[in-house]
Amino acid sequence: MSQVKIFCDFDGTITNSDNIISIMKKFAPPQWEKIKDDVLTERVSIQEGVGRMFSLLSTDLKEEIVSYILQTSKIRDGFDEFITYAKERGIPLYIVSGGIDFFVKPLLDGRIDEQFLYCNESDFSGASITITWPHSCDDQCRNACGCCKPSIIRQLATHQDFKIVIGDSITDLQAAKMADVIIARDFLIEKCEELELPYRPFATFHDVIEHIEQIVEVRA
Repeated sequence: MSQVKIFCDFDGTITNSDNIISIMKKFAPPQWEKIKDDVLTERVSIQEGVGRMFSLLSTDLKEEIVSYILQTSKIRDGFDEFITYAKERGIPLYIVSGGIDFFVKPLLDGRIDEQFLYCNESDFSGASITITWPHSCDDQCRNACGCCKPSIIRQLATHQDFKIVIGDSITDLQAAKMADVIIARDFLIEKCEELELPYRPFATFHDVIEHIEQIVEVRA
């Protein structure tokens, strides 16, 4: 039976800013910028780029980074209402994030049950931060996504399910290509326009609720 399922990005979507970029700007040496540009222009994979960026950071910085993110990162307006909206209507809401567990989980603490959260993980046992990839690409994806959103969607949704993808960046593009509806902002809008993928724009999660209300009404 067909069901509406929501797959929502975290950095720059649930949060007002991209936490990886914020961390790099604050703590990384200048060479992180070249790596970031290579990821955005798809010269290197997301997995390789994110891994290389975090390898520039000492594991000694962990507590300082977490403290910085908790102080500076803001949850986008309307997100808590959006969680309530999805729960009340029985719509599964999955958070699929290219972010890293050591800052994603503290920011979402108490909001989302961990069984609905998919993100990259981290290893602080060495001299520099190592990112691990528990949700890497399945045999249908060759993009070295890191946290492979298309693979997760294939795991959690059937072809019959109505898939809504919410995102803002290059990390959401492959998932957006699989969506029945894309709700987008920022760089993802640029890519949707470039590839002629239809999308609905949003600034807050109040906008997202409106879009989904319209979708659910049409499907009713």
